[in-house]
Amino acid sequence: MDVVQLKTLIHVAELGSLSKASDRLHIAQPALSRQIRQLEKELGVYLFERHGRGMIITEAGSGVLQHATRIMDELDAIRSSVSGAQGSFRGAVAIGTTPTIAEIMTVRLVKRIREENPDLSIRVSSAFSGYLLDWIQRGELELAVSYDLEPLHTLRIVPVMMENLVLVGPPRAGLKMDQAVNFSTLAHEHMVLPSPRHGLRKIMDRCAADVGFKFVTNVEADSFGAMIDLVRNDFGLTALPLASIYGHLQSGTLCAAPLVEPTPMRKLVMVSPADRKVSQGTRYVGETFVDLASELVEQGIWAGHML
Repeated sequence: MDVVQLKTLIHVAELGSLSKASDRLHIAQPALSRQIRQLEKELGVYLFERHGRGMIITEAGSGVLQHATRIMDELDAIRSSVSGAQGSFRGAVAIGTTPTIAEIMTVRLVKRIREENPDLSIRVSSAFSGYLLDWIQRGELELAVSYDLEPLHTLRIVPVMMENLVLVGPPRAGLKMDQAVNFSTLAHEHMVLPSPRHGLRKIMDRCAADVGFKFVTNVEADSFGAMIDLVRNDFGLTALPLASIYGHLQSGTLCAAPLVEPTPMRKLVMVSPADRKVSQGTRYVGETFVDLASELVEQGIWAGHML
């Protein structure tokens, strides 16, 4: 039994398919199949039920999967314990964020890293959560910051903060951060929201259902920039993280107010691969992100609370 076999077990169990695991891990399917067979032979049990549409993990396989996941966590802990004191990091780190987080953090994060570790290169990608997770699992990203993810054995997911969404409008809307707006009043407003598949829209729809109405939108936009432009041009109000539009509030091109009863919130999480080594430079970037988020919350620039 070796770590490679356990890693294969984790991915095949999650995807339910050798071919999909082969595509993700960039390893030939016969090699993965051989690893599973060798592991089954050593343990003396079948770990998967094979059928025409893929593979389903058995009860015995589920027990082994739990141990495999813990072993990967222990390996990561070993690496951390011998990493030594933080010094000057070199190399490159690839990090991905959702568009609204990119708007809040990209410049701040790169500036802090450049000041503290000028020899560390950073590549920042912005995309919806589904793409970020795929890139993490394919090894194209080492770290991602996203929202509200389902737990997966192949991912290490660490909660960072609960983020409040605020109501955002053009200057003429007269919204003020010291005057909260009851969510139920949005039933009578023109709203600019993302499409229903977007995580932010799902949160807004749930809050609307809680107070007994459903959003009817004439304008939908999945692009952060498009949402801002539409609101500034009087097509309606929207809901966004405070930090993402803080500069617009300072310049007077937008206004905002807290939403209450209920307050729309979402959990921000940090994601890294659970089945492979994460560099010390990547750990440093993640810690720096959390430090900056905490600072913004304390300054009242990012509405929410740290976890």
